[in-house]
Amino acid sequence: MKIEKVNENQIRCTLTREDLADRQLKLSELAYGTEKAKMLFRDMMQQAAYECGFEAEDIPLMIEAIPLSADTIILIITKVEYPEELDTRFSQFAPGEPEDDTKEEYTGEESDRVFETAGADDILDLVRKLQEQSKGAETANCDNDFIPLEKAIRQKQETKEPLVVDITKLFVFDELDEVNRLARVLKGFYNGCNVLYKNKLNRKYYLIISKSQHTPEEFNKVCNILAEYAHQEKYSSAIRAYCEEHYELILKEDALQILSKI
Repeated sequence: MKIEKVNENQIRCTLTREDLADRQLKLSELAYGTEKAKMLFRDMMQQAAYECGFEAEDIPLMIEAIPLSADTIILIITKVEYPEELDTRFSQFAPGEPEDDTKEEYTGEESDRVFETAGADDILDLVRKLQEQSKGAETANCDNDFIPLEKAIRQKQETKEPLVVDITKLFVFDELDEVNRLARVLKGFYNGCNVLYKNKLNRKYYLIISKSQHTPEEFNKVCNILAEYAHQEKYSSAIRAYCEEHYELILKEDALQILSKI
């Protein structure tokens, strides 16, 4: 488990398959907040306090989960000083009742296979569970040292906006013609935010594409179609910043929509 300090209010934690296997923890348990998930979170916060001086006692926290590959997931942990101003792009990490063992997220039963079958469908299913949990009843008998994000928001306002979990992926094309063909295929179906860059050194095109307002099922279909025209690479905010700084911006925000009209 690797922890990096982003700033005074935010840390980045990288979890691997081995980290979860050591704790006999399934990826699905991160969404439901089982006892094992809470223990992992406590260990994470203790390590963050020791290594980075990141103290978050009695402070509401929000978590953004970013899958990097089949073996790695990043958790961005941010202190919430003003819950009413919470950006709904972030998912919540709130303790809940453990799910029945028969409702495992993945086909592998042993803990060391927790990420082995984690593909696009599994990640999108995890997102759906995060959204469903945000609409559920308030969790009872929570630990005193952890304030559920949902509860913290309700303390500040009577109603709250529906949770919106966004997903962003990176696809690499060998030629611009392939991007054009894809744009025509997705015309009228995909209307989300996407940006196109060109790497002048290897002459490849990099498409950063987000789920935006689409459902997880729709975005999953988009990604499956994309895989026929390009290969997927891991994505993070750092990679996006690198593209912005080092690559040529071809089309901003609505790249596929614009190309589909040409």
